[in-house]
Amino acid sequence: MGYSRSDLAAINLESVEGIKPAFIEKCRIAEMETVDDLLSRYPRRYLDRTRQVSIGELFPGEEATIYATVEAISTRRMKNYKTMVEAVIADATSRVKITFFNQPWRAKQLKVGTQAAFFGKMDEYRGQPQIVNPVVDIIREDQDEELDRTGSIIPIYPQSGKADLSTWHVRTMMEKVLSYSDQLEDILEPELLEELKLVSRVQAYRNIHKPENEDDARQGARRLRFDEFLMLQMVLVGRYLHNENVLVAQTLNEDFLEKSFIASLPFELTKSQGDAIAEIDADMASSHPMHRLLQGDVGSGKTVVAFAACMRAVSSGAQAIVMAPTEVLVNQHYATARALFSSLEVKDDSNLFSARPVRVEMLSNSTSAKDRERIERDIENGDCDIVISTHAMLYNEWKFANLGLVVVDEQHRFGVEQRSALLTRSESTPHMIVMSATPIPRTAAMLYFGDLKNTIMKDMPKGRKPVMTKWAKTQTDVDQAYERVRSEVKAGRQAYVVCALVNESDKVQASSAVDHVQQLRADQLKGLSLGLVHGQMSSNDKDEVMALFVSGEIDVLVSTTVIEVGVDVANATVMVIEDADRFGLSQLHQLRGRVGRGADESFCYLISEKDTTDAVRRLEAMEKISDGFELAEIDLDLRGAGHVLGGVQSGQGDLRLGRLPRDAKYVQYAHDIAMKKLMADPTMSSDVNATLAKEMSHFLDENDIDFLFKS
Repeated sequence: MGYSRSDLAAINLESVEGIKPAFIEKCRIAEMETVDDLLSRYPRRYLDRTRQVSIGELFPGEEATIYATVEAISTRRMKNYKTMVEAVIADATSRVKITFFNQPWRAKQLKVGTQAAFFGKMDEYRGQPQIVNPVVDIIREDQDEELDRTGSIIPIYPQSGKADLSTWHVRTMMEKVLSYSDQLEDILEPELLEELKLVSRVQAYRNIHKPENEDDARQGARRLRFDEFLMLQMVLVGRYLHNENVLVAQTLNEDFLEKSFIASLPFELTKSQGDAIAEIDADMASSHPMHRLLQGDVGSGKTVVAFAACMRAVSSGAQAIVMAPTEVLVNQHYATARALFSSLEVKDDSNLFSARPVRVEMLSNSTSAKDRERIERDIENGDCDIVISTHAMLYNEWKFANLGLVVVDEQHRFGVEQRSALLTRSESTPHMIVMSATPIPRTAAMLYFGDLKNTIMKDMPKGRKPVMTKWAKTQTDVDQAYERVRSEVKAGRQAYVVCALVNESDKVQASSAVDHVQQLRADQLKGLSLGLVHGQMSSNDKDEVMALFVSGEIDVLVSTTVIEVGVDVANATVMVIEDADRFGLSQLHQLRGRVGRGADESFCYLISEKDTTDAVRRLEAMEKISDGFELAEIDLDLRGAGHVLGGVQSGQGDLRLGRLPRDAKYVQYAHDIAMKKLMADPTMSSDVNATLAKEMSHFLDENDIDFLFKS
């Protein structure tokens, strides 16, 4: 019987014959302690020695990778007290001097006899060729120790300066553990391997760590990349099938409050809002619990859709909870709910009028102990219909009398454990809506929210104008931006100024909110009423400043990204974002969404002098594009799914090879195979699936696999 990956994860490197104790200690520091840890340290690139450029072929100004041996090395102190390391490297054709400035550790790394790949540009200094600060990958440190086979393709592994672990160390140890992978059982049936044109797992590990050619390396990475996505999709598809076939929820059919709520709105619903409400109504009328991701661009009206669902729950005699990640957003939702529900009444036979007002309560860290006790008691006995809360709700053991609906705003800020905790607050499984104000590209949504049905709202309310956006590159542009702020305030409107930092930092070159508000008061915005809000302030202080801004007593709100989501002040018509290059596209779009919420023309100025490729692409995209979903696709390409979703999702750390959007097709393939496997073998009892189940139990978070293996 062969190994599973979880078996390999139980074999410590100390028990592997031939690995030196010094290497094992380096691995421990680099957080590699088992055979699986080492086998999963995949090469980041390869050096093809059949295509290498020799030193004798290089010309000044030419950039290339050369494979050479260190012949001499020395260190000397310069006049500015910094260190310069000089070395002579040689191959069969010639030799060249390489120079490192202020990198004294290179003298220890590049001992005489060390073989390495050096990447850099050939220059001339005083008529002599040299390469300054090349990128170095150690190939061999010991001329007397020869590996079994070097071949023409040399894997270059991620190095660790902290552990003093070079690619040569990893490559040496990989020779000792690679035989373990030869005994791995596969998690894909032979017919699936043929259908997907994938190599076996045994071959994949051989190909990625010891390729005969570039195609071998590609085929190995392709198979192992697919396995990563399959592991995540098994969990998501398992959750989806579990929710559809096992869990039971209340059937919420009554809609008299929902209809009254929609009729009372001071505006007409968009088509997207109407379609979303219809989809949610159909889900809530089912006895299977709804799990729906509600996506909408900034200002598309997701909150109204969620509140309509709350009214359907209350109409049917159930309660609802709306969870938000910040007190600012909770306060915003609470104020909106109180205003929109003020004329609505729920049936109540306990009083003479057989009705009472819909009761909404707010819970947060700033709620007094007395009020908290009262609210919690009313939730437990059913007197409270809707609760709007921060994470504070999660840290109590009491339950709802009859929880029918959970709405989670800004889903990506809630972890798996927090989301699961919400589902235990009632006797039956409540319906759930998770909302994202950050548009998520389709493939990213499938990767991380594949257990949820997806509703996308793209229509914007009538009268909503695009925000005029300008990249302020020069001082003249900056002056114009702040002059626009002054003119808007003079016209009776308000503005935001957003900074990347709270306080000044020695490590980061960026404006801080605390310092910048003082500068603005003394200079560009002198004479205006300025307020300051940031994440290090107490909740009460933040709420006080926000209340003053909402009431119009503050002209300009200087802040960090705490105003990114949920702040809705229709009178605010201009935003200035300092150091805009420090923000991702999705975050810039979220911030821009705080203006343009009224009928007046609005403006957003992106201040940045940076002209790096990524900064230019982001800021130019912001100038030209107002569609959040289109921007999200660009952001995904630039920064990856983790950053787009704003925080590390469960399972994301298991993606060592997989990347979006590059690997979008693998997500779809993995989803289809996961569905096929679970539909054909729900108990995961076949030999192949049993191995997969064992590995999932070991490598994935226990909360993720609860739905699949504990139902």
